[in-house]
Amino acid sequence: MEKRWNILQPDPDAVTALQNTLKINRVLCKILVQRGIRTFEEARLFFRPQIQQLHSPWLMKDMDKAVERVLVAFRNHEKILVFGDYDVDGTTSVAAMYRFLKTQHQEVDFYIPHRYREGYGVSKAGIDFAKENGFSLIIALDCGIKSVDLVQYARTLQIDFVICDHHLPDAILPDAVAILNPKQQDCAYPYKELCGCGVGYKLITALCERLALPATFPYQYLDLVATAIAADIVPITGENRILAYYGLQQVNKEPNPGIRALATLSGTSLPLFIHNLVFMIAPRVNAAGRMDDARKAVQLFVATSYEEALEYAELLHNDNSERKEADSSITEEALEIIVQNTTWVTRKSTVVYQPHWHKGVVGIVASRLIEHHYRPTVVLTESGDYVAGSARSVPGFNLYEAIHACREYLIGYGGHFAAAGLTLSKENVDHFREKFEAVVAASISDELLTPAIVIDAEISFADISPAFFNILRQMEPFGPGNMSPVFLAKGVRDTGFSRIVKEQHLRFVVQQNGIQFTGIGFNMASKLPLLSGGQPFDLVFKIDENEWQGKKSLQLRVEDVRALS
Repeated sequence: MEKRWNILQPDPDAVTALQNTLKINRVLCKILVQRGIRTFEEARLFFRPQIQQLHSPWLMKDMDKAVERVLVAFRNHEKILVFGDYDVDGTTSVAAMYRFLKTQHQEVDFYIPHRYREGYGVSKAGIDFAKENGFSLIIALDCGIKSVDLVQYARTLQIDFVICDHHLPDAILPDAVAILNPKQQDCAYPYKELCGCGVGYKLITALCERLALPATFPYQYLDLVATAIAADIVPITGENRILAYYGLQQVNKEPNPGIRALATLSGTSLPLFIHNLVFMIAPRVNAAGRMDDARKAVQLFVATSYEEALEYAELLHNDNSERKEADSSITEEALEIIVQNTTWVTRKSTVVYQPHWHKGVVGIVASRLIEHHYRPTVVLTESGDYVAGSARSVPGFNLYEAIHACREYLIGYGGHFAAAGLTLSKENVDHFREKFEAVVAASISDELLTPAIVIDAEISFADISPAFFNILRQMEPFGPGNMSPVFLAKGVRDTGFSRIVKEQHLRFVVQQNGIQFTGIGFNMASKLPLLSGGQPFDLVFKIDENEWQGKKSLQLRVEDVRALS
């Protein structure tokens, strides 16, 4: 699939001014200017985030009410139930809050709803559990902002709610004792992009202040906050960058036993970077909720010893192996269906349905299908008497709006710009497929149907040195809003040593003006003829470090290659 190359062009005067100030390679200054850094002071805070820069938790609307209600529960020996969603953000939020409360209060337990029996967010079953077991306060994390009826139901049972959420609120809010959510319209909190675990962490820091605990006391939970930031794909800017930066320090210095156990099982050695948290922890925690019960993910993170954590880590690891098997076999089946339906070739959307597919992996399968067929995609399976599924979009296309336009055929739906879930009756699958195609075809531009690579800067091989890479490393943690930089080198030549490895990957051995680098291009075996033709070509890549027999060297992680432009 051909990709669009979008080369960013920052203001050259701003780049020159920053280069004069920082005295570093111009290419690095280009990247910094693109990320909103114009002055020495902004660069200093970017490269050396200070934990003192975190905003006061008291700026968040209702923080005083939330803290007061928790302290009343402490004084009156009330039972507190920590409630959270079954994904990484939810389970880390619950684990951090539960572990903190346990240092101050005995009567605490946690509850994670079952994905299939109870569904997303606050559940009636969870509230009934609280009532039957004598809990009078529920702290809901990463969910609750839309649970108007259920919070009202809890009130009738004399159960109070404190809600810590980061999802967009509706016009009507639940009648909770306190709602902590920086996205509330009348909340003055300066940073709006915290994840659920970040909002929970703010409540922990406020409680620590009120309880006169040391300022450093909450830092022990930062590894869980960093894991949530990494997995929930929130922007790694502002406060999230500071939390992730110090969270990674915690991960590498004194990690939670659960994080250590998962690192061991996945064969990852220290130091861990943000991408390790994304690819090592997130799939295993999410797999627990997809394949079985996510309660064990919290048990992993609240385990007090490494040995106990390892037992839960093994359960998650097995769930993840099952999940991998399910998603690769379903992806193969779905691709086969797409290939067989030759009339779908000209379509601008994909909707596939098989009753036997595993409900827990349809969202992952939708993302995989987009890698092959780059268009808004819906994957459906049978769920009881109905059909349910997940939808994923291509960047720039509002999927939620498109699904909303098909609501006449849906029983229920929810989601956001890039991802959504939906339920419909079996007889409406074909009607929905045709309507969804009509809506997408009428509103999507051809440009959005071609994947784009955003290139930060052109570079020559002569600029790529250990010193250059060292500064690049200090731009971490990478993620949305601060992605790992992508470079373009023009007029590169093959050395004759490039080859295909493991049937589908391409091992590059290339040179530019006499300077040679090796690189790897995953699933790029088909590009070998372009290299072996003897003509120069353009190369798009990220810079990586490779360690072989104790020796470190720089290598290129190739993203794309094309004939010389």
